[in-house]
Amino acid sequence: MCDTGSGIPAEDLPFVFERFYSVDTARHRATSGRGLGLAIVRQIVERHSGNVWVDSQLHAGSSFGFSIASLE
Repeated sequence: MCDTGSGIPAEDLPFVFERFYSVDTARHRATSGRGLGLAIVRQIVERHSGNVWVDSQLHAGSSFGFSIASLE
């Protein structure tokens, strides 16, 4: 999934999948959440032997992806 939003600062990228982590609440006060959505996604994907990642550039947007191992 990709967006063309405000992007995520590089120093915050390692933490976006952590529970209750929020990027600069002053900047996103009107649209801030509880910091659980991406943590839940990571747990589900990892329980299916997968990986989740984010690529983001400040003021350019973000791209999120995941892979899940084959059940063969």
